[in-house]
Amino acid sequence: MSNKMITSVEGQELILERVFNAPRELVFKAFSEAEHLKQWWGPRGWILPVCNIDFRPGGIWHYCMKCIDEKQGEFYGMESWGKAIYEEIVEGESIVYVDYFSDAEGNETEGMPSSHVTMILEEQDGQTKLISRSKYVSPEALQTVMDMGMEQGISETWDRLEEHLQSIQ
Repeated sequence: MSNKMITSVEGQELILERVFNAPRELVFKAFSEAEHLKQWWGPRGWILPVCNIDFRPGGIWHYCMKCIDEKQGEFYGMESWGKAIYEEIVEGESIVYVDYFSDAEGNETEGMPSSHVTMILEEQDGQTKLISRSKYVSPEALQTVMDMGMEQGISETWDRLEEHLQSIQ
């Protein structure tokens, strides 16, 4: 498997897989600590000016992505808020959460699809295979986020994660 993301859709579920050239514990840490997330979360040209994380079952991650790339036209200056509520965390192995679009106060954005995300990290000879399964309420809800560019956004985000992992090893 190459280090590029593999995408598949099964009904109302988006499945993403990628192998990262880093140990599983480090990849897990990159998803669980604000100081790491601030370095890589979001597509290229976006930063994370707000990143509040309470990484435990029942805890909340509330964040804001902001576009700082003038070349992105109408997106320049735009903010996109999100909120995750963690359901289950197995240290170094998996993270399960519900992902929402939100506002700056953490209120869920009405009319925007949420997803139930299960991320599995598998050790592979010193590398880490990440499998992310995002389940939506319907195939139409999944199509809504796909039409918004979710696949490209996550692909760029995971490229940035790979770069961050290489910079801290």
